[in-house]
Amino acid sequence: MLYPELFRSLESVRWNMETDIPWDQFDASKLSEEQAQTIKMNAITEWSALPATEMFLRDNKHDSDFSAFMSIWFFEEQKHSLVLMEYLRRFRPDLLPTEEELHAVRFEFDPAPPLETLMLHFCGEIRLNHWYRCASDWHTEPVIKHIYKTISHDEARHGGAYLRYMKKALQDVGDNARAAFSKIGVLMASARRTQKPLHPTNLHVNKALFPNDTVQSRLPDPDWLERWLDGQIRFDADWEKKVIERILHNMSLLFERTFESVQDLNRYRKEVMSRLGGGEDTALGNAA
Repeated sequence: MLYPELFRSLESVRWNMETDIPWDQFDASKLSEEQAQTIKMNAITEWSALPATEMFLRDNKHDSDFSAFMSIWFFEEQKHSLVLMEYLRRFRPDLLPTEEELHAVRFEFDPAPPLETLMLHFCGEIRLNHWYRCASDWHTEPVIKHIYKTISHDEARHGGAYLRYMKKALQDVGDNARAAFSKIGVLMASARRTQKPLHPTNLHVNKALFPNDTVQSRLPDPDWLERWLDGQIRFDADWEKKVIERILHNMSLLFERTFESVQDLNRYRKEVMSRLGGGEDTALGNAA
């Protein structure tokens, strides 16, 4: 089981919201209205760890080890929402999300293949790590800059934990895991070809609620994410390149084969599918 080791390693680097955030360094003159609004949207988005955890536990009833790890992931992800809300409570209480706004992003996700979901969230952690690093650079107020750097480190560690479970899946189910991971890897490393940001919170996950079945669609400002990325923090092609390189690097480590491009990974995916005797994959569907 990986859970006991992951608990110890993550506990050893866990930060304290009261003592590790430099609240006394707040400088009101360096926080713009535009920046403050984005903090509220991120706080609500992070709250969606709640329905994601409910999904993970439902779809991984067969895996008590991974389900136990959710206790760590859920705690730390909810703390991201909490620290952003604490920032607003202290310095912009007028923007503190209401319970209704938070509850709006708690809705049921349709069942999805657990291996594909695991890979999707692994890529999501890589992307969030880069988004938050970029956000920290964009912000000018020192306390929120520190907060975004802090939670970006958590996202990187969560990605590492997911990678451990992916390695375990390769040992347990072999090519079925390789097919699932390479399929989602190709999708998530092809974000430059899509109109919307590829992240679990921006994918459709409940057919009965379509089109209001993404986390982002249920925010007070459904168009916020694209505006935040493109016009505010300016997550440009150079940043996106870093995300893609990180995904490909980790896939190279996972599969013990070098992937220098998405095309390389896609060729590998086809090789695996051929070994499994299958044709082209089905669509991603609701693998959020």
